[in-house]
Amino acid sequence: MYKHGHDLPEFAMYPLLDDPAAVADLTDMYTRYLQVAAAHGMVPLMGGLDYRASPDWAGKLGISPAGLEEYQQRSIEFLRGVAAPFDFPEVLVVGTVGPRGDAYGEDRTITADEAEDYHSVQVATLKALDVDLVGAMTFNSTAEAVGMSRAASAAGLPLSMSFMVEGSGRILTGPTFKEAVEEVDAQAGDARPDFYGINCSHPDEFAPALEPGDWLQRLRSLRPNASRKEKQDLCQIGYLESGDPDELGKQVAELSRRLPAVDIVGGCCGTWDDHLGAIAQELRPV
Repeated sequence: MYKHGHDLPEFAMYPLLDDPAAVADLTDMYTRYLQVAAAHGMVPLMGGLDYRASPDWAGKLGISPAGLEEYQQRSIEFLRGVAAPFDFPEVLVVGTVGPRGDAYGEDRTITADEAEDYHSVQVATLKALDVDLVGAMTFNSTAEAVGMSRAASAAGLPLSMSFMVEGSGRILTGPTFKEAVEEVDAQAGDARPDFYGINCSHPDEFAPALEPGDWLQRLRSLRPNASRKEKQDLCQIGYLESGDPDELGKQVAELSRRLPAVDIVGGCCGTWDDHLGAIAQELRPV
């Protein structure tokens, strides 16, 4: 949106697949990411175009259920196509699922049963596309996380559940990050997520939420924002706020020393291949 000037209606990326110029820019962007992974001997976990590929958001764009399924297929095929020229020992593909409502707004009304029914639609298509992982991103409701967990489990797909942690150490609907993890694990039971992550938050924001305890063994993925600015501000400022890639790399490496279960790292708002390169460089001795 900011780097190349492409519109993202309802923050959906998959409609860009209809624009050859956008596909070229996306190809370049993902190729840069893959080059970082190759240069540092890391396995790429690829995803990202289908964050808004669920019924309510597609409906706002005038996309039919059949059209949405086709976009999901094209999104996953695009990722596999970009990776094809590389000689990785393996490439993992993640289907990305966003919350039913606005990630930056409190959605206290959705129940676990409603969330399971809703997210099962997107997950069923991901199952048919044989993705390696379902990645739930920027979730802020434990009830929705429980329903999402049940949907992924019913489909037989592993699930990464990433919460968006505020500077207060809490998710938007109130629980601390620790409380949210423990609550979802308890309520989902055997259908609990395979692991948890944090995304769309700078380390300065989420690090205080990492209170000691065995629960941290459930945290495996970190995808930080580049900037310390408030997330809501980043959506309004009208330009790309990229922070300091080298500093971000050092912060992620230090967190990885503290959190031995973390072995999936990447970026969220404002990050680019230089951020991933700095992170990878710092992680190598870790």
